[in-house]
Amino acid sequence: MKKIVVTSVVLSLLITACVAPAAEQEVVPTPMPEEEVMEEEAMEEEEMLPDIVDTAVAAGSFETLVAAVTAAELAEALKGEGPYTVFAPSDEAFAKLPEGTVESLLEDPTGQLARILLYHVVPGKVMAADVSDGLTAETLRGAEVSFSVSDGMVMINEAEIVATDIEASNGVIHVIDSVILPPEDIVDVAVGAGSFNTLVAAVQAAGLEETLRGKGPFTVFAPTDEAFAKLPEGTVEGLLEDPEALADILLYHVIPGKVMAADVSDGLEAETAQGSTVSFAIHSDGTPAINEALITATDIEAFNGVIHVIDSVILPPEEPADIVDTAISAGSFETLVAAVQAADLEDTLRGEGPFTVFAPTDEAFAKLPEGTVEGLLEDPEALADILLYHVIAGKVMAEDVSDGLEAETAQGSTVSFAIHSDGTPAINEALITATDIEASNGVIHVIDSVILPPAE
Repeated sequence: MKKIVVTSVVLSLLITACVAPAAEQEVVPTPMPEEEVMEEEAMEEEEMLPDIVDTAVAAGSFETLVAAVTAAELAEALKGEGPYTVFAPSDEAFAKLPEGTVESLLEDPTGQLARILLYHVVPGKVMAADVSDGLTAETLRGAEVSFSVSDGMVMINEAEIVATDIEASNGVIHVIDSVILPPEDIVDVAVGAGSFNTLVAAVQAAGLEETLRGKGPFTVFAPTDEAFAKLPEGTVEGLLEDPEALADILLYHVIPGKVMAADVSDGLEAETAQGSTVSFAIHSDGTPAINEALITATDIEAFNGVIHVIDSVILPPEEPADIVDTAISAGSFETLVAAVQAADLEDTLRGEGPFTVFAPTDEAFAKLPEGTVEGLLEDPEALADILLYHVIAGKVMAEDVSDGLEAETAQGSTVSFAIHSDGTPAINEALITATDIEASNGVIHVIDSVILPPAE
C-alpha cells in the first residue's frame, strides 16, 4: 500500500512539472556552429571598418591619391558597395613621376587622370593569397594588369606591391611603389601617331571620344589627314558644325569587334557601328580596300581594338527619302505634289507604307483637258479618289509586273498591266517610262498619263 502512494506522489510531481507555466521553465539556447559565429563576427568587424577612401585618408600616406580621386569625381564610386581591390600608389610613388605630370593630370581630371586611376582598381576582393605568378586581371579601366612573383617580390605590371591586405568595409587596399599607366586606347594611338589630327578633332567634335576610349573592342579604319584633305573644300568645316552628320560618317569607319588584316578576304562584307555595310576587296597587286578606299597600313593594335589606315574618307550610303520628298527632289512632279497636298494625302504618303506609286509627270497632268487640274484642286475628295487610284499597297518592283497582271489600288478599283511588243510596260492606258525609284517607304514608277478610276 505504501508503495502505491509513493508512486502516485512521484507521478503527480512529474505531471505538475510538465504543465508548469512556460515563464517558469529555463530555456537553454542552442549553441551556434563555430564557423557561423566566426563568419558573423567577421561581418560585424568589416561593417565597422571605414570605406576605401576613408581608409586611405586615415593612413596619411596617400594624400596625392586621395586628391586625385576627388578631382576625378571617383570618390563616391570608391565609397560605394564594391567590393573593390585598389592598388594604391603612395605619395612617394606619385613623386617618382616626371615633374609637372601630376599637375597636368589634375587639369584633365575626368579624362586621362580618371582613366589612370581606374587602371589601379580591380572589381571584387583580391587578397594577397589570391595572387600568383602570371595572373592577369581586368581593371575598371577595361585594360588588364598582370602580376609576377619572384624571390618573394610581388609585382603588378612594373610596380612592386609593398604592403598588402589593408581591409576596408567595401574592399581591400594593396600599396604599390609606382604609379602604373594603362596601355594606350584607340584614341591615344591615333593622337600619338601624329597623322590623324583631323580624325581626332572630328571624333571629339562628334562626341565619340569616350566611346572609342571604352572597353570595345573596336576596329577603326582611320583616314589620315591627307585623306580628309581630299574632300571638297569646306566639307570638313561643315561637318564639324554638324556633329550628328559627322558622327554618322565616323561610325561608318568603325566595326564592332576586332578584325585583323588576316581576317579580311575579297568580297567580305561587315556591318559598321553606323548600321550600314562596308565591303572589302583584295586588288590584283594584293592591296586590300574597304569600299573605294585603299587600306595602306594594318594591325595597329590598342588595348581596346585595332586601327587600319585608309587613304580616303568613306561615306555611308544615303538614306532614301520618303515618297513625297523623293518626288519633290526629282523636280518633275510639281503638279502631283501640289495635288497630294491639296487632297490631304501628304501624311499618308510619308507614312510607313510600303507604297507603290505610279507617278504622272507634270507633262502627264498637262495632257488633261484645260481646267481639269484647277477643278480637281477645288474638289479634294474627287482629287484624292484619282490620286489613290495611282497607289498600290505594298512594294511592286518592275520585275514583278507581267503582261495581264491586275492589282487592287488604294482607291479600291483594279488596274491592269500590259507589256507592249517593244517591251515597254503599261498601266491601263499609261506607259511606264521609268521604274524602281526607291524611297524609304516604297517605290515610284513614272507614267506618261494620268489614269482615271472607272466611273461608279
